[in-house]
Amino acid sequence: MPDLIFEENVPLAPLTTLGVGGPARYFVEPSDVEQLRAALEKAERDGLAVLILGGGSNVVIADSGFDGVVVRPMFLGMEFSQNGDLTNVAVGAGENWDAFVAACVEMNLAGVEAMSGIPGLVGGTPIQNVGAYGQEVSETITAVECLDRESRSAVTFTDEQCGFRYRESIFNTTCRDRYVVLKVHFRLQRNGRPKIAYRDLTELFEGREPSLSETREAVLAIRRSKSMVIDKDDPNSRSAGSFFKNPIVDLEVYETIAAEDPSVPKFAAEPGRVKIPAAWLIEHAGFDKGYRMGSAGISSRHPLAIINADNASAAEIIALKDAIQAAVKARFAIELRPEPVFVGFQDASKILTE
Repeated sequence: MPDLIFEENVPLAPLTTLGVGGPARYFVEPSDVEQLRAALEKAERDGLAVLILGGGSNVVIADSGFDGVVVRPMFLGMEFSQNGDLTNVAVGAGENWDAFVAACVEMNLAGVEAMSGIPGLVGGTPIQNVGAYGQEVSETITAVECLDRESRSAVTFTDEQCGFRYRESIFNTTCRDRYVVLKVHFRLQRNGRPKIAYRDLTELFEGREPSLSETREAVLAIRRSKSMVIDKDDPNSRSAGSFFKNPIVDLEVYETIAAEDPSVPKFAAEPGRVKIPAAWLIEHAGFDKGYRMGSAGISSRHPLAIINADNASAAEIIALKDAIQAAVKARFAIELRPEPVFVGFQDASKILTE
């Protein structure tokens, strides 16, 4: 396999935004589909497990690392094609997400502006149906090109076939770990209006319609105020972003909580159900901003972010996660579900479901 280099014992912590975890036994960065196929085939021949790693912004890696092959695809390129008032964009999975958003805003293409500042790569966005401030990628994704790890064949999914739901798709549920995202296709509105749905944005722009550029700058400012933009000089940004999903519960569950504390906020979900902010539940379960447990902690700016406060171990991150979940369950009878992917833990399935 010319030009395909398998490195050994590569530290993984520096490749994640949380900054925890041990090394990869082997590490490789394929730059095209043939190299990706070759890497997967070699791993299969050698009987090695495979981890597909993107931007490392939504992952917690165990202190023992990953005893297999970590594959970080580096598929690049952005292709824009105009179709009337719409613009179709095909983006390589290895492109930086925020750089893509910035390019779209500069070209006055609406549809992704409210997701400015989200760390990670484009290929990770359909997996989790990434979203922020009232906007999700599922609103503009038209297709996702993948490589099937079982057949080694290329396959393209339409937006409907992706099975998008709140922070979910087939790629992290029914078909988890089966497909490697190669390219994502978006359809954006040329000269379109920005999506202003988040309360801070509606209040900021009350009475006028901002430009896409103004919306992006406002979102970035809000995210920076919460340390949700990666900054090496800000310890609060050493996180995996929002660590827990906002739970969607039956209306009766919300009403029980509201009867005791009317300040509990809610947002509409499917009929008969509402979404309660996980941040509110965490704070009212006794975990204030700035809370510390060993070298792990909660951001002093946002209760939804678990941070690596002082050279924390992965075990410390998990211990804090467990404590938060237990407290919220005891206080509100609600199970908080984590957002990150857990790698190298013997009980990873338990971590995800409890």
